[in-house]
Amino acid sequence: MANSNNSSEIRIAGTGRVLVGAIGATAPSTFSADGSADWTGWTDLGFTSSDGVTFSKKDKLDPVDTWQAVSPVRFVYSDRDLTLKFSLLQFNADTLPLFMGGGKVAAVSGATGDVYRYDLADGPGADERALGLEFTDGGAVTYRFVIPRGQVTASDDIKLARKAAAQLGVTFTALNNGTDPLATFYMKDAAYAAPAA
Repeated sequence: MANSNNSSEIRIAGTGRVLVGAIGATAPSTFSADGSADWTGWTDLGFTSSDGVTFSKKDKLDPVDTWQAVSPVRFVYSDRDLTLKFSLLQFNADTLPLFMGGGKVAAVSGATGDVYRYDLADGPGADERALGLEFTDGGAVTYRFVIPRGQVTASDDIKLARKAAAQLGVTFTALNNGTDPLATFYMKDAAYAAPAA
C-alpha cells in the first residue's frame, strides 16, 4: 500500500451556504461555474454565523447480552440521528418561519410602508422541508450534502444585544421517507477518483 498521508485530501470548508427546498426538490448533481444556478427551486438562507454548520451523525447500538458471556455477543442498531446545526444571521420571510416552525409572513393590510406580521401558532405543526448544504475548498473542490426530508427539531434562544448580531440558531434533523436515502453527498473532488491500476 502506498503512503496514505496526502495533505491535498484535507478539507476546509472555506465558504458555503445553506438552502431549503420543498420535499422532493431535485438535488443538484452537476457543478457549473455559477454554483447558485445549480440549485434551481431551492432558497438560499443567506448569511450564517462564522461557526458554520455542525454536522452530527449518532447511531445507537443496543447490546445483545447472553447468559454464557459477560460481554455482549453482538449489537443491534436501534436508532440513527442525523442533524445539521447552524445559526442564520438574516431575518426575513424565509428564515423566521423556518426558525419558528412553519407558517408565513404576511403584509399587514391597510398599513403604510413595509409592515408585516408573523403569527406564531399556539400548537406546533410539522414543517417538513428538504435541506441542502454546500461548501467549497479553494476553486477545485465543492461538496454538497442534501437531506430530502427533515424538519427543525430545536431552536436556540435569540439574544438581542447592542454589541452582537441576533441569530436564529436551529437544529435540522433528517427524516426517513421510505424511498430516498436519509441524505446524499455530492462531491466535486478528484480525491474520490479510482486509483490507477
